[in-house]
Amino acid sequence: MRKYVIILTSLIAIGFTSCKEEVKNTDLPISDADSTDVVVIEDKLESNPEVSDTLKMENGIIIRWFDRGEGDKLATGDVVNIDYKVTLDDGELVDGNKLNGKTSVPFVVGFGMQTEGWDIALKELKVGDFAEIFIPSKLARGEKGIPGLIPPNSNNTLKIRVIDQQKPTREIDGNRVYLFEESQKSTEKFDEGKTIEFHCMVSSESNPFYINTFRSNEPFKLNLEDYGVVPGLKKALINAKKADRMFIIVPAEEAYKNKGYQDLVKPNEDLFYNVLVMDVTKG
Repeated sequence: MRKYVIILTSLIAIGFTSCKEEVKNTDLPISDADSTDVVVIEDKLESNPEVSDTLKMENGIIIRWFDRGEGDKLATGDVVNIDYKVTLDDGELVDGNKLNGKTSVPFVVGFGMQTEGWDIALKELKVGDFAEIFIPSKLARGEKGIPGLIPPNSNNTLKIRVIDQQKPTREIDGNRVYLFEESQKSTEKFDEGKTIEFHCMVSSESNPFYINTFRSNEPFKLNLEDYGVVPGLKKALINAKKADRMFIIVPAEEAYKNKGYQDLVKPNEDLFYNVLVMDVTKG
């Protein structure tokens, strides 16, 4: 049986796999998500309702709405639950949350969790929208494609439902924490006098995943007293426990402010952390 590359759910899988107290150092592959044990879920995306509205953008993106939501358009930093699938021009399914047995997955807008076309298009959507989005190759996987799955220069069609918008689990000084899995067994919480060890992927709006400790298999360790650590990250990690899985959004004023960081983070950019806590210990 063919192995699918579950692109988005692989990137955010640390927030949605079954919680295990014995946390292992886990790479998050984008090439070996197996479909052999997929849970069969009713797929509303398979319906083909009448198109109610269409937007054709100069960059080649075309959005066709089946249902329209209400409220404001999505913006950078919004965390929403989505139900989605991605197909190629020939109709071949190459990505989707149901390939990984999930009825929906959370998505952070504006930080390159998927291709550039996603972030552009989602900023035209609202909570409650059900739409089909044509993404030209140049705003999808481009000339490289993904070997064995998406040929070079392939257009993508994204069918998506924006189910709801998530509120932060906790917030301190503008740093927002979205806790998707909380340890039920661990009691040691990160605070003064404690050391936290964690894996993370870090993105700015202009530079997605410029750090990925899952790939390097070198988790970070820090104490609240450590110098040189992004202040907002330390604040957001307070009370975290072993095996917690979370998204953290740190505003620029709690990160690198108007200075930026080397060639990785531009001045006044917010940061997005995708975190798995490996351990919390005393001392």
